[in-house]
Amino acid sequence: MNLPNTITLFRLVLTAVFCAAASAEGVAGYAIALVAFILGAISDWLDGYLARKLNLVTSLGKLLDPLADKILVSSGFVYLSAKGLCPVWVTALIICREFLVTGIRQIAVEKGEVIAADKLGKWKTAFQLTFIITALVHLTLVTVVSDNSLIKALQFLSDKDHFLFPASLWPAVMLTVISGGSYFWKARGLLLDKEGEDQAQSRQ
Repeated sequence: MNLPNTITLFRLVLTAVFCAAASAEGVAGYAIALVAFILGAISDWLDGYLARKLNLVTSLGKLLDPLADKILVSSGFVYLSAKGLCPVWVTALIICREFLVTGIRQIAVEKGEVIAADKLGKWKTAFQLTFIITALVHLTLVTVVSDNSLIKALQFLSDKDHFLFPASLWPAVMLTVISGGSYFWKARGLLLDKEGEDQAQSRQ
């Protein structure tokens, strides 16, 4: 297990910490959840950077890294939908897209191929992470009363009616659809071959 893949696995641990802390609620719980999520988001960039920098890109990493991302982001969206900060249909759309991409990747693996994340997927993840972090900052500070200028600025920027909420959520939704379609298009040959194999087996 190389360093980038270890960092990827650590992101799964951070996801568990995020879920536990967010479930505890309260300022302390949300603060811990926020820190865990931010560290998870940083690790998403760090493992990829180290894999390329140290020439440690592996097939396992190409599969494991997007999977860890999906689990972290899906956990965040499910929780925010439960708190009424994200439409349920958006969370359902995002999770359905992740199931679709995971299924396509599995078919590719069976064919001896690996489909790595593309730039559209990375931008989609960036907007999703921005939205979730903004919402977590809102949950952490919404009940805090303080004259501190930094806290006031963060409260303003993370307010549900501020531009960061829609400016991060709706591009994330758009890129979720577009990148999902892009994966499907790239794998259309694999999917058609798979369909042909199933039909051949059913005729036997």
